[in-house]
Amino acid sequence: MLDYLVVGLGLAGVSICEALEENGHSFHVISDGKQMASTVAGGVYNPVVLNRFKAVWKGDSFLDYALPFYRDLEVKLNMNFLEETTLKRRFASAEEQNLWFEAASDPRLKRFLSTEIIQNTNEALIAPYGFGNVLETGRVNVPKLVQKYRENLSKQGRHSLETFDMSALDLTKDAVRYRDLKAKRIIWAIGHRNTALTYFDYIPLVGNKGELLTIKALELQLDSLIKGPVFILPIGDDLYKVGATYDRSDLTYEPTQAARIRLSEQLESMISCPYEIVAQEAGIRPTVPDRRPLLGRHPQYNNLVLYNGLGSRGVLMAPWLGRHLWEYLEKGKELLPELSIDRYEKRYQRL
Repeated sequence: MLDYLVVGLGLAGVSICEALEENGHSFHVISDGKQMASTVAGGVYNPVVLNRFKAVWKGDSFLDYALPFYRDLEVKLNMNFLEETTLKRRFASAEEQNLWFEAASDPRLKRFLSTEIIQNTNEALIAPYGFGNVLETGRVNVPKLVQKYRENLSKQGRHSLETFDMSALDLTKDAVRYRDLKAKRIIWAIGHRNTALTYFDYIPLVGNKGELLTIKALELQLDSLIKGPVFILPIGDDLYKVGATYDRSDLTYEPTQAARIRLSEQLESMISCPYEIVAQEAGIRPTVPDRRPLLGRHPQYNNLVLYNGLGSRGVLMAPWLGRHLWEYLEKGKELLPELSIDRYEKRYQRL
């Protein structure tokens, strides 16, 4: 009998698998390879809420754990997917500059916000008020990481590429069985599709669709991430990711013309050079009303475990959260109240 079944292999799935493997637990992963929330963010990690110049909750703790995690994973997988860089926040007004300086005096943000105003020297950028540098930011090539991780598990016979079939799941007091697999526990890390899980359908998790463009702009010549109305992320060969949108009404994976137009208009408020759209993609973020992740056991079935709600900050949060969940399951450590699904237990009791 296995120790764990893990359903889903985005960043949540990878992080819990790493915690399990590091501590000698047997596991098998079931995933269908569909789009992940973190691809919507372009794989960017950033410990600052840039629209409001606020610190991300526990951002320093998440970051301090995430970077060594990804560096170690690069060595393990023998590949490069982590790029550490500076993010430039474009100022829209003198007032925003003043707000930036106020934020930079906050003890929680001093580490991450430079107090120097960077004047624009790139003729292809529209930035009359300059930029502020956000430090200790970067990007993880999430599709590349997850694909390699999946291949690695498949070679070891520890991955099944399929959509999880709830009708094939059998529960007993001490185990779970799925087809010919038997384990002590099952961890669901399937993002916004959590609504398909009847056992956790009391939790108010909703999908939020995001779309990205990939553009080619020969004259743009950026070497760092720019954040304004949209982010512009250089990915090499004069190609850039541009995004992202937010839409709770359309939860399909199909790119839309409306998002294409909106992103183009926002991009054109930031750059003055010609560009060509070469690709458009969509993903669904799993979001929660209180904007906190969801970790914990089912209130009735202790061998059913949820790991979800990372939203668009999965790159930053997942490594620490995976370890935190493992400590809860195997060491009896209490989950942080802000993360525990116990905060929604009253909703379960009303059903």
